[in-house]
Amino acid sequence: MADNVCSETTFNKIYAQWGKPIYNFIYFKCGNEDQANDLVQEAFIKLWQHCTKVTQDKAKSFLYTVANNLFLNEVAHRKVVLKHAQLQPRKVDGQSPEYLLEEKQYQQKLQNAIANLTEAQRTAFLLNRIEGKKYTEIADILDISIKAVEKRMSQALAALRKEIEEL
Repeated sequence: MADNVCSETTFNKIYAQWGKPIYNFIYFKCGNEDQANDLVQEAFIKLWQHCTKVTQDKAKSFLYTVANNLFLNEVAHRKVVLKHAQLQPRKVDGQSPEYLLEEKQYQQKLQNAIANLTEAQRTAFLLNRIEGKKYTEIADILDISIKAVEKRMSQALAALRKEIEEL
C-alpha cells in the first residue's frame, strides 16, 4: 500500500500541513498550550504507529479524531480523579480513632459548658472569642459599660475553667 503515510517525507508533509490546525482545534477545546501540544504530539505518534493502515487522504480525519478522543479521555480521567478526591476524608492525619473520639467528646463537652453559661456571659464570650470583638465593641453592641463586659467575660472564663477541669 504505497498510499499510506509510512514514508518520512509523507509523514513530515502531513505534519507540516495539519500540525498547527489540529493544535488550534485542541487548544480551543482545552485552553492550555502545554496540554494542546501534548495531545497533538500524541495524535501524530498514533498516526506513525498506525501508518500502514492510514492513507494520505484519511490522515487529516484520523488526526482530528485521535486528538479529540485523547482530549475527551483526559477530561474523563480528570472527572474520575476529582470524584475520587471528593470521596476521600477531608483531613487525613496520623491521629488514632481513640484520639479523634476523645477530641469529639471534648468538643461536645465544651459546647455544653458554653451552653451552660448565662445568656449575658455566653453572648459576651462568643462575641469576644468567636467573632473577635474587643470589649469596647461588645459594650457598644450590648449597650452596656466596658466594666460590665469585663465582669461577664471574667465570670464566663471562670465557669468554663471550672467545667473543663472536671473533664
